[in-house]
Amino acid sequence: MTSVKNNFLPPGLVSNLEEVLLSKKKKNGNNGEDEDDKKTDDKTDESAEPSTSDSVDNSDNSKPIVLVTNGDGIDSPGLVFLVEALVREGLYNVHVCAPQSEKSVSGHSVTLGETIAVNSTEISGATAYEVSGTPVDCVSLALSGALFSWSKPLLVISGINRGSSCGHHMFYSGAVSGAREALLSGVPSMSISLNWKKDESQESHFKDAVTVCLPLVNAAIRDIEKGVFPKSCALDIEIPTAPLTNKGFKSTKQSMWRSTLCWQAVSANRHPSAGHFMSNQQSLGIQLAQLSRDASAAGAARRLTTQKKNVEIESVGAAAKSNSNRVKKYFRLEFLDKEQEDTDEDLDFRALENGFVAVTPLSVNLHSESDTQAAASDWISAQQPGNQESSSTQS
Repeated sequence: MTSVKNNFLPPGLVSNLEEVLLSKKKKNGNNGEDEDDKKTDDKTDESAEPSTSDSVDNSDNSKPIVLVTNGDGIDSPGLVFLVEALVREGLYNVHVCAPQSEKSVSGHSVTLGETIAVNSTEISGATAYEVSGTPVDCVSLALSGALFSWSKPLLVISGINRGSSCGHHMFYSGAVSGAREALLSGVPSMSISLNWKKDESQESHFKDAVTVCLPLVNAAIRDIEKGVFPKSCALDIEIPTAPLTNKGFKSTKQSMWRSTLCWQAVSANRHPSAGHFMSNQQSLGIQLAQLSRDASAAGAARRLTTQKKNVEIESVGAAAKSNSNRVKKYFRLEFLDKEQEDTDEDLDFRALENGFVAVTPLSVNLHSESDTQAAASDWISAQQPGNQESSSTQS
């Protein structure tokens, strides 16, 4: 699992950057004119400070609110295509609160005791914010009432994730954790993943995945409003690699499937920490380059580069205090897939491999898990194309 502390920034640097960036935004808004020589419009001030619930939330309260998050980052095609489709439906008030960068293996981690940044952004016709935190941070913040003018959407959707979250991968998945956080807060939710395969999958498959899962999303919203959606569960939806050739929805059980965690020693002379730091902090690096005239920010950036530690496990003897006795080793973690022997057709990964859209109900209450499974299974079966019309008529 990735550690949130690798992304910590010194509070002084954060404060300096915020002041300089805010000043730069105001100057750009004035087209190069001195700030004191131009009247500041109230709306411009509001857009420069989007972190309050009064800023960019133009909600249409006549439509049900749908909140979208994910684990792959707010710019990922899975989220963008899904949001665009929901907006095109014209039936929902779509809000987005998602990580500004990839947090796909962050699990149910939160950022505690550190300030996170929230910036408004543009996605189709949705009200959208990017957050310098985890998927759980995003959902928790969105439901808190501190960011949006509401605190409880009708449905939370986390995805569409790049790669399967079947089996034990649900515990690692940031996308599943985002949906689980909503469930813990009493809000119906679903996580959606596309079974991405290298050299086989392509970006257009995310659009196909939206086509496949949108009827299920619409049915869930309809039945939540009617009060007949399964209680106390989140739905994990796994879409096959070739979405449009799927064999239909299948109610599944969470399997024991998992990849092997493989730790590889990395040679000290090939330690990639500097490269990883620049990659992980690319947007910050660009900002710092643009603000190079500010000596304090530039100095802070240089100190940060030299002090940054990344994916490094350090072994130090109890009596060894001097640097000459310090032993430092580097390791890299990778997931390695392995063959699965379980042939139960009702397990999530097996149904997915067989071409079905695997829908697994997840509960946070072990005492009611069997009842939740049964209720969700009945609901999922009713969403099959042949059963949807009769289900709608009965309702």
